[in-house]
Amino acid sequence: MRTGIGYPGKFYGSRTISTYPADKIYEEAAFIAYYLHWGFDEIMSLSHRDRLRWCKEISKINSKLNQEPENPFKV
Repeated sequence: MRTGIGYPGKFYGSRTISTYPADKIYEEAAFIAYYLHWGFDEIMSLSHRDRLRWCKEISKINSKLNQEPENPFKV
């Protein structure tokens, strides 16, 4: 048995940690802030998954609104 010699790749191997691009985070934050009028701290306290979910939900609402007639109650 070898002692005193570590195996640096033993636990991490070829795995790398990738980070989410800062530009994308700010794009999501700006999108949510624009539509929901939330503050920076409030938006950034959300997890990445939650921010994406809010962006998708806002986008769905916008898509529905844009496909409807301009004023359905107009006589």
